[in-house]
Amino acid sequence: MTDTDPLFASSGDLIADRRYRWALDLAARGDCAGAADILAQAVALAPAFAAAWAALGALRDQLGDRSGALAAFAAARDCDPDDYHGARLQLARLGAEEATRQMTDAYVRRLFDQYAARYDTALTEQLAYRGPELLRTAVSRVMAAAGRTMRFASVLDLGCGTGLCGASFRQYADWLAGVDLSPAMIEQAAAKGSYDRLAVGEIETFLADEAAHAQKYDLVLAADVFVYLNDLAPTLAAIARVLAPSGIVAFTVERNPGDGVKLLPTLRYAHADAYLRQTLEAAGLAVSHLAAASARSEKGIPVDGLVVVAQPAPIHSRACGNPVPE
Repeated sequence: MTDTDPLFASSGDLIADRRYRWALDLAARGDCAGAADILAQAVALAPAFAAAWAALGALRDQLGDRSGALAAFAAARDCDPDDYHGARLQLARLGAEEATRQMTDAYVRRLFDQYAARYDTALTEQLAYRGPELLRTAVSRVMAAAGRTMRFASVLDLGCGTGLCGASFRQYADWLAGVDLSPAMIEQAAAKGSYDRLAVGEIETFLADEAAHAQKYDLVLAADVFVYLNDLAPTLAAIARVLAPSGIVAFTVERNPGDGVKLLPTLRYAHADAYLRQTLEAAGLAVSHLAAASARSEKGIPVDGLVVVAQPAPIHSRACGNPVPE
């Protein structure tokens, strides 16, 4: 599984749908030019067929036809105001729209709803996913350095998905909560039985509600979640409001070796080291650990990433605006 695999939604025209399936089969066998021709026929039959337009854009991009790809992605965008197929992200990647456009909830929710049943297998067998293990090791090191026991009264797993991270931290948590935008992913997580509470919802909205009810967490986790967010400032600020005074937030990201935030060809965001430090500091959080780490592989090659652990900064450091040393 990759985040750029095609998502299917019927055009309502049986012949167009069949041509779409036929085109994907041709593409899987390496005939991208033939697949693009078939998709062009599909959209001629069903001009509002967003899935076919998006797939056509991807194939034209692979074939080096940038102008054709832009036209196809623009058509997909116009047919699909919720950006279910990520057409606006593709346009941003190709430089035709804002470079770090935020993903829509509809795109992320439907992406993971479609993958939920095979998500664990795809991550562990195809992508060598190791995000929970990286977080567990990083948090353990920070706790040990502070002379603290690896035990938390309350843990929150943001973007919990099918519960892989929750299962990894269950033994250290007296109470474990998880939230995810995808109902199908939450259903998979519930079946594992690791969580005391599960909720379907958007992360910032969930955190705002928790803060309004004065809910505090000793550990907040986000494994392979922030790759779907461009601007982390609102989310990190919201996390800071629900952290206990001695609480910890730990997360993984893909690393941008340049500055700021970059939208990758995989339609995932990469964040720079300096951006993370600045954004955490602005949220009143001090970095305790920031290290290079790869949470997953693509085509057998480890993806450049970072694992980060942060804690509420001392009050005097926030007031003076001084950086807190690791």
